[in-house]
Amino acid sequence: MLETLHLAYPTASLSILVRKGNESVYAEHPYLSEVLVWNKQEGKFKNLLNLLKNIRRKKFSIVINCHRYASSGFLTAFSKAKHTAGFKENPWSFLFNYTVRHKIGDGRHEIERYHQLIEDLVPSKISKPKLYPSLADEAYVAPFKTNNYICLAPASVWFTKQLPQEKWVELCQQLKNKRLYLLGAPSDKPLCDAIAAALPQHDVKVLAGQLSLLQSCALMRTANMNYVNDSAPLHLASAVNAPVTAFFCSTIKEFGFTPLSDRQRVIEVANLDCRPCGLHGFKQCPQGHFKCGNSISLDGIDV
Repeated sequence: MLETLHLAYPTASLSILVRKGNESVYAEHPYLSEVLVWNKQEGKFKNLLNLLKNIRRKKFSIVINCHRYASSGFLTAFSKAKHTAGFKENPWSFLFNYTVRHKIGDGRHEIERYHQLIEDLVPSKISKPKLYPSLADEAYVAPFKTNNYICLAPASVWFTKQLPQEKWVELCQQLKNKRLYLLGAPSDKPLCDAIAAALPQHDVKVLAGQLSLLQSCALMRTANMNYVNDSAPLHLASAVNAPVTAFFCSTIKEFGFTPLSDRQRVIEVANLDCRPCGLHGFKQCPQGHFKCGNSISLDGIDV
């Protein structure tokens, strides 16, 4: 949406509101004049009211809400913006000027659903998402770049969206003569360490917790391939047009969160009656067998 709005209104001042912890994604973004941050951990409701006051002071002409949650709906509805847009599923949508349905499962990608919110402003134009690692980000990861390297992001917040650990080990064993980087958040480091420990004869380096999101983007962009789950690293790869192979376990492509890179593919187990078991995944397989992850075949996989 940022790309599309900037192309349509190149002189407009664009701001974005994110939850604390995600603001680094938009550091030095060329089209943004400001990144507003909501810290939900410190006095959630007081912070929300202070944020609303700040939004009102800025006198935005347009506020577009991509969420379906009450908190962002409250900020949108009472922003005093001349034009407010959001999804009908938001509890405060009855106070928005412009609303559309958010329908998951009809084959449309999430970026298409987002662009519905600005159809009245920029009709028939859909841009791919982009992120912009800085020169400093590129310089930080430059020592890690070799002629042949592959990035793997093995973790996910949800167990059922995550390829099993032994499958990641199996995959790494097939990626011979390549340097392998295991990426992720600090909380993902134990999993990455366990995978690396199972590969003593391979050139594996754990970078989980060592790179910012934009630094990860910079490294992924020039990798031979990036292997990811249906999780955040998939979208980081898309945002810098990095080659990506995504493993979809409990979720399905029809939900609309597939890779958007020019070079991309999805690997999944088809024709499982229990799949999908949910939109976001679960902490454990509802049926106890996790066939959607355990049955994924890595035979003949290459970059």
